[in-house]
Amino acid sequence: MEEPGLYQRWNESFYIVKKEKILYSIYKNKTEVDGMKRRFNVTGCCNPQRHYMVRLDDRLKKIREDYVDYGSYFVINRGRQYGKTTTLAALEEYLKNDYIVLSLDFQQMSTSTFADDASFVKGLANKLLTAIKSMEFEDKEKFCSILTELKNNKPDAGMDELFEYLSRMCEMGSRPVVLMIDEVDSASNNQVFVDFLAQLRGYYLKRDKMPIFHSVILAGVYSIKNLKLKLRPESEHQYNSPWNIAADFKINMNFSTEQIAKMLEEYEADNQTGMDIHTVAEEIYAYTSGYPVLVSTICKYIDEDLTGYENFETPEKAWSKNGVTETVKNMLKVSTPLFESMVRQLDLYKELRTMLENIIYQGLKIPFSPDEKAVSMGLMFGFLTERNGQVAIANRIFEMYLLNLFMTEEAGKSDVYLRGDSDRIAFIKNNRLDMDLVLKKFVEYFHDIYSKEDEIFIEKYGRKFFLLYLKPIINGTGNYYLEAQTRDARRTDVIVDYLGEQFIIELKIWRGNEYNERGEKQLTEYLDYYHEDKGYLLSFNFNRKKETGVKEIRIGGKTIVEAVV
Repeated sequence: MEEPGLYQRWNESFYIVKKEKILYSIYKNKTEVDGMKRRFNVTGCCNPQRHYMVRLDDRLKKIREDYVDYGSYFVINRGRQYGKTTTLAALEEYLKNDYIVLSLDFQQMSTSTFADDASFVKGLANKLLTAIKSMEFEDKEKFCSILTELKNNKPDAGMDELFEYLSRMCEMGSRPVVLMIDEVDSASNNQVFVDFLAQLRGYYLKRDKMPIFHSVILAGVYSIKNLKLKLRPESEHQYNSPWNIAADFKINMNFSTEQIAKMLEEYEADNQTGMDIHTVAEEIYAYTSGYPVLVSTICKYIDEDLTGYENFETPEKAWSKNGVTETVKNMLKVSTPLFESMVRQLDLYKELRTMLENIIYQGLKIPFSPDEKAVSMGLMFGFLTERNGQVAIANRIFEMYLLNLFMTEEAGKSDVYLRGDSDRIAFIKNNRLDMDLVLKKFVEYFHDIYSKEDEIFIEKYGRKFFLLYLKPIINGTGNYYLEAQTRDARRTDVIVDYLGEQFIIELKIWRGNEYNERGEKQLTEYLDYYHEDKGYLLSFNFNRKKETGVKEIRIGGKTIVEAVV
């Protein structure tokens, strides 16, 4: 009887799989491997027997039906820690009964392997041999014999000879051969790999006459068309692709709220925390938009670090909306590979950085065009997305991180930041933030320092100044973020979380009384959404006859503290 695949029998109540000399005992809603309970994982490949993870059944089925079965050559091009390696490992297992799957990882190939064609051919042959020897399939000996012949008889073989041998190997296979390569953009000299892609393209176009891989799957951050950015960033030919045969990979790899909830259901069945699964899943999604490693990081921190701390003494208190908020606050204090990569890319691509600053500070609406250079880079790295035809930052955590980054860089040279820092003590009373006083003091300070600046200056920098003033006041104790759904050139909503209290602040440019009244009504509706009775409205008014200051008004049963500068 054939063993069931790891990803093919999720709903069985019990089965045993023997793989790589490890015996897995899998129970419905409970899994242990060698006596170890499952955990959330944020490093390396996820394994459903060792880790709590979103189930990949639907994704694997769609990849097979839409791409592999059609014989497509394609690239899984996503940002760092997006689940690419986990998906490839699961797909290899999913396909193994109908295809011969050869799986490689270019990160495991040394720098010298990419020095020239001969070194690459030798290195690739060695890696293929190693992969094949660890597999069990009917053509194993034939494949090993062909690759050994290439190594022994053609020590200086180039790309042409490599593909002659690969073609022979594919022709002799009793099943179609699928090639997977992970981390394709990690080569130190990608020109050699570009030449490899060109050969693949040539064989693909003539595969009715010259046998070659049935399907080729590459995975990495840099897309194939942008590989040359790493070779010749100044070249006008940097976008010329050696692999224009690649099918567009359109499968969404973000996790949905429902997928997160199902993962939490498995965790809850094992741990009985008493959490409201749907509420927690929604809150995690609200911060991450389903970016895989961010979802897992939040869950891992709540599970392993948050429970037991003040205000989160029990698992039920930790697995809550407040627990997610506290976790995100702590995540933003730690340098991670994902955040480090973000900083590196912003240093390299100044146009992308400028675009992100304009979106955050000014609410700039940028039409979405995937071929515009900065947008293309942001999409490729996973920093940007498309929302309602506009360019948007991919998720709330990225936006919070970028805001913190930009604010920190500004802080040392910003008088308004220093003023907020010096005023901070007056705003905290009995561990509660006096937001009314924050607005009052900001209005006074802004009037003294910036009242004579012109309209263009205020419109461009006014909201930035308030955010700089606010940062040291809540820094280390609270969070704040900008609500992406409502932000535009005229309006920005700031959500502040401070020790369990939430403050909704609308920042807007004054456009007359009628517009202001609409803004007041919008704020009351927004307060309803957040179940708050009190909100704040900060208007930057360019009317010479304006009346600056702070007043409190009642609209629709809500209290609004309205400040005008």
